[in-house]
Amino acid sequence: MAKYFDVHPENPQQRTIGSVADSIRSGALVAYPTDSCYALGCQLGNRDGLARIRSIRNLDDRHHFTLVCQDFAQLGQLVQIDNDVFRAIKASTPGSYTFILPATKEVPRQLLHPKKKTVGVRIPDHAVTQALLAELGEPLLSSTLLLPDEPEPLTQGWEIKERLDYLVDIVVDSGECGTEPTTVIDFSGGEAEIVRRGAGDTTRFE
Repeated sequence: MAKYFDVHPENPQQRTIGSVADSIRSGALVAYPTDSCYALGCQLGNRDGLARIRSIRNLDDRHHFTLVCQDFAQLGQLVQIDNDVFRAIKASTPGSYTFILPATKEVPRQLLHPKKKTVGVRIPDHAVTQALLAELGEPLLSSTLLLPDEPEPLTQGWEIKERLDYLVDIVVDSGECGTEPTTVIDFSGGEAEIVRRGAGDTTRFE
């Protein structure tokens, strides 16, 4: 049965955030809010957590997982990024964007796209997510909480607790999230390619 934490959306309780972070370090799979919608997350090297996310979402090995980072210092360790791409991403973060880029050797192989060797990265603009990332001191392996055959992500913490009670270990609820996932921009070919139009404005990448 999942533990349920009610967290203030703007001033998250530090003790609660610390407890969630400790659980993630111990192998927990968490459902947590972001600036686009709820996501599933676990520690980067958590193979069991990765398998559970794949199972919950019914994902194949071509799915781009997202590494959710606190800041550019973390992001820069995970992906290869040149100056032009850096400037384009810097202008759009933090925000509701996921960027697909060639991964560095810091990223576990099982997270990479099997052919392209790429991974998704993002820096969210959400107080609870940022507090959790700061407490963890490392990125979160994440995927949008979109269940198979459902058109939109789950938006309410209590509903996630109800439906995924025995599939996740923790539900962090900070109020209703949106239903629109991040905008996905693929920079792996050097030029910006809009893969998915979502919560982030695509104008600067057109």
